[in-house]
Amino acid sequence: MNDLRRLFVVLGLLYIFMGGFAQSAKSVSILGDSYSTFQDYVQPDTNWVWYFDPAKTMNTDVTSVRETWWHQFIKKNGYSLCVNNSFSGATICHSGYKRGKPDYSDFSDRSFVTRMGNLGSPDIIFIFGGTNDAWAGSPIGEYQYEGWTKKDLYSFRPAMAKMLSFMIDRYPNVEIYFILNDGLQEEVNESVKTVCEHYQVPCIVLEGIDKSNGHPTVKGMKQICEQVETFLSE
Repeated sequence: MNDLRRLFVVLGLLYIFMGGFAQSAKSVSILGDSYSTFQDYVQPDTNWVWYFDPAKTMNTDVTSVRETWWHQFIKKNGYSLCVNNSFSGATICHSGYKRGKPDYSDFSDRSFVTRMGNLGSPDIIFIFGGTNDAWAGSPIGEYQYEGWTKKDLYSFRPAMAKMLSFMIDRYPNVEIYFILNDGLQEEVNESVKTVCEHYQVPCIVLEGIDKSNGHPTVKGMKQICEQVETFLSE
């Protein structure tokens, strides 16, 4: 009977230990654009994706979700995925690609500002955006840190500020990082860095990312993961 009691005690302690270990694993959410998409791994599943399974080889050599930067980062660090709310082609502000029109398309249905409240309850958030704002030539606007109107959010700088202001309040005690793509216009780079500094959100500036059709290759995905890890370890 004593041996049986000891066994139950040991099993109970093991259960408590394993439960505590599982709870200690950090979860990661991503607010992103095409660089962070992969078919069947974005929420909601109506979000557009760039990376497919099976891969569209004319676009990329990335053939598995395991090759994405975020999956590599999560797996290597023993984390879990909370929500990947990435949308291919999405801008931070509400102004999207003109697509042959004289005016910008209204991207308020997919902008980062629209999706920023739908990231679950993670421990870490990566915001990886600004690329489409740069490529679409979205209006840059003025630096504005309060009193935003919907009209203001059609320009990049006010939308960046609104997004970070909202997120540091919406996700208290969460580590929030902004990832800045390489090869963008200096005006966009300077704007991102300035707004991130204002809200004390660390900005991870990428360098030399290998790309095909403007998007990270397998090599590029690995580089992004490595550069994110290096930044966090400093």
